[in-house]
Amino acid sequence: MAGLMDELIDTLSAENEVYQAIIPIAEEKTQVIIKNDLQSLQQITEREQELVSKLGKLEKKRNETVKNIGIVLNRKLSDITLTNLIGLLDKQPEEQKRLIEVQEKLRATSKRVLAINAQNQAMLTESIDLVEYSMNLIRSSRMASGNNYTSKAASFDADYNRTGMFDTKR
Repeated sequence: MAGLMDELIDTLSAENEVYQAIIPIAEEKTQVIIKNDLQSLQQITEREQELVSKLGKLEKKRNETVKNIGIVLNRKLSDITLTNLIGLLDKQPEEQKRLIEVQEKLRATSKRVLAINAQNQAMLTESIDLVEYSMNLIRSSRMASGNNYTSKAASFDADYNRTGMFDTKR
């Protein structure tokens, strides 16, 4: 069991390191969104995807380790959480301490990443709303009387009754 705990702690530490690497990229993304630099946004997204791929591999390894711990402890996978494991390690204070430390670090790092991502998402949503508003404004100005300068403009048939330019759900 000690080997499985070491493997779990090492995997969680590696996950934390990847999340730590995501933070400056997410902060850079914030600045790129503010500048409306789509090319840089695409490059940053590609870098993020590489790290997310690493996280996927680590998550798979962590789940396999937790599954093995569950087999050793004769517990269901759904019953095994870090908090439960910490409670079970009363007789192994060193491993318990290491698991508590990695849990706290991972929790703090993931909260930071979530906060930055929420901010970025809000800014992107705001940008999309602004683009849609602008498109609707342009369409409505075309509908206004007196803006048709050619004789064929009266026969121009466009669907102006749509509610928005983009079909999105939020």
